[in-house]
Amino acid sequence: MSAHLLKAIRPYNEEATDLLIVDGVIAALGAEATQQAANYSDLKEHDFTGLVALPGLVDIHTHLREPGREDSETVYSGTRAAAAGGYTAVFAMANTTPVADNAGVVEQVLNLGRQAGWVDVHPVGAVSAGLEGKHLSEMGAMAASKARVRVFSDDGKCVSDPMLMRRALEYVKAFDGVIAQHSQDPRLTENSQMHEGKVSAELGLRGWPAVAEESIIARDVLLAEHVGSRLHVCHLSTAGSVEIVRLAKARGINVTAEVTPHHLLLTDELARTYSPLYKVNPPLRTQADVEAVREALADGTIDVVGTDHAPHPVEDKDCEWQAGAFGMTGLETALSVVIETMVKTGKLDWRGVARVMSQTPARIGHLEDQGGDIAVGQPANLAIIDPNVTRVVDGASQLTASDNTPYAGMELPGQVIATFLHGAPTVLGGVPVPVSER
Repeated sequence: MSAHLLKAIRPYNEEATDLLIVDGVIAALGAEATQQAANYSDLKEHDFTGLVALPGLVDIHTHLREPGREDSETVYSGTRAAAAGGYTAVFAMANTTPVADNAGVVEQVLNLGRQAGWVDVHPVGAVSAGLEGKHLSEMGAMAASKARVRVFSDDGKCVSDPMLMRRALEYVKAFDGVIAQHSQDPRLTENSQMHEGKVSAELGLRGWPAVAEESIIARDVLLAEHVGSRLHVCHLSTAGSVEIVRLAKARGINVTAEVTPHHLLLTDELARTYSPLYKVNPPLRTQADVEAVREALADGTIDVVGTDHAPHPVEDKDCEWQAGAFGMTGLETALSVVIETMVKTGKLDWRGVARVMSQTPARIGHLEDQGGDIAVGQPANLAIIDPNVTRVVDGASQLTASDNTPYAGMELPGQVIATFLHGAPTVLGGVPVPVSER
């Protein structure tokens, strides 16, 4: 029987309390926690005076690359980075090699996550076979597999065929699944390099119009309404997309949406550096779009923050802009960006952070043992944060296997001090704890 006493933590940055974990469950809070702790001879005490406690973070949108692109990331390295960022569960996207479009591949990813032991890994299944957008994947088999897949996405590519999208939305209703759409009209974005606007015109880079995202979202919310199914909008990035989702929700359509940390903070002005570190899909937008997605996250129009953690080897980013790969890392910096853009600005309190980074993504993905409240009887999945420290981001020192962070050299607030997964510490003192030492 394992027991941990977390002393003087501040759940949601509220009143300080002691918290007792016994066998992976929150057993007691407050004075009762201190009293019960005396019953355990193997008790481990942790002084977290003044630190903020949140439910373990859940990322609805992570690229772990394995199998097939281990030069970018592995399940082990990616999930260790996730734990360092305060995460206790991640959804691993399907654009691996081979594609996660069948039970065999999703079970492989599931098993790799269990072997690594840093976070719970939940594979996302592809919508179409081979991500080719022609035929449905083996969604039923993936849903019935040991991985129990409930989220399906061709992320990296859009399900652009409206009939295929309709069939996918209809199919997942049988097991209450959700289609997570990468909203990008392929014809409107052919050879596009960055957001279409003033900066792209000045730089001579082919523009990526906001309507390429907005038109797909508009189509898909209507399809979801028509068939009575669930739609999740990946990495929403424009003010127009916000308005479409807001109208869809007002109409009662079952749609959820995510925003990435980089779309909460960064703008297309960074393309002036010509550094592919700022090249991402969808592209960085304007300051007006940034303000719109912040307000939408605050008022609930946007439901969650998803990192879209997209690691790449150095040769895919250390090149000219046009040759650079789309994507940014984000697991180790996401919480800090949310603190900077949403907490420090007063748009979210710490309970709001828990809602958009833990509780709602767990609900969307049907996770029963993640995203719970910090309360007696709940699984002990926790992130312990020092909100008062600042750090300068250094890509080379991050735990992800790739260092294509867009925040290198930036000073960001907050530091994850500890992460507990099912009651066991995966991070202590900001340092990952190997399975053998827990």
